[in-house]
Amino acid sequence: MSVLDRTMLLLADAGFDANEFTRDIQATGAQFLVRSSARRIPTPFRHLGDGSYLARIGYGVLPVLPVLLTVRVIEASVTVTLADGTVRTEQWRLLTSLLDPAAHPAAGLVALYHERCQTETAYFSIKATMLDGRVLRSRSLTGLDQEVYALLTIYQTLIRAAADTACTRPGLDMDRISFTVLQTTAADTVTTATGILPPAGPADLVGTIGRAALESLHPARHRHRVKARTRKNPTSKYGPNTGQHPTTSQNYTIHTVITFFEYGLANRSRK
Repeated sequence: MSVLDRTMLLLADAGFDANEFTRDIQATGAQFLVRSSARRIPTPFRHLGDGSYLARIGYGVLPVLPVLLTVRVIEASVTVTLADGTVRTEQWRLLTSLLDPAAHPAAGLVALYHERCQTETAYFSIKATMLDGRVLRSRSLTGLDQEVYALLTIYQTLIRAAADTACTRPGLDMDRISFTVLQTTAADTVTTATGILPPAGPADLVGTIGRAALESLHPARHRHRVKARTRKNPTSKYGPNTGQHPTTSQNYTIHTVITFFEYGLANRSRK
C-alpha cells in the first residue's frame, strides 16, 4: 500500500475485493478497479445512465456498526470469439471508486480492466522470448535466485528503455514497442560492442535500442491475442483445465454488453 498515491489506479482480480482492502486503497488517495467475487451481493441505491449503479460495501467488526464505503458497480456480459470460431461468454462484475459515469464510462472501464490481463505478457516475454522455452539451469537455490533476479533485472531494464523511448514521442502507446526488438538490439550491442555510446556528445534518451524500436513499431491498433497453453506437469493443479485453451496462439474479438445481473453473479467455472 505504501507505494500507492493519488496519481494511480489499481487494477486487481477477483479475491482482492475485500472491504478492508478497498478501504486501505482509498486511504492512500489512489483509485481502484477490482473484479468482484460471486459471494458479494451488492444492493443498488442508485442506477446510473451508463448501466452501472452505486452501492455501499461495509467493513468493521460486529457488534460495531460497519463503516460504509460507496462504490460503483459495473456488471457486464463479455463474449470472446477466437479466430477458430470458439466462443465463450463470461460474467464480469467490477467495483470501482471512480463514481462519475460521465468522466469514466462503464464500457471504457471494462475495456481498461481487460488490459489488466496484459500483465501476463511480462511472464510470457520472460518465458518464451528471453528464455526461448528453456528452463532455469541452476541446480541450487542460490543459483536459481541469481538466475531469476538476472532475468527480472534485464526485463526491467528493457522495459525502462521502452518507456524512455515512448516519452520522446507524445501519444505513442507502449503496446506498439516490440519486446523482441528491444531484446535483439540489446543483445547485438553487447555481442558486437557497437552502438553502446553515441559517436560524440552526451548520450540521448532514446539510444540505439530506442531507435531500433521506433523503426519497428507494431500497428497502431492493438490486436487481442490469446497465448497457447500447455500443461507440462501431469500432477499440476491445473489438470482440469486441460483442453480448455487453444493449442496455438490466436487472435480474438471481444464484445461487451453492460447489463444488470438481476439474479446475481454466477460462480466462475473451475474447469
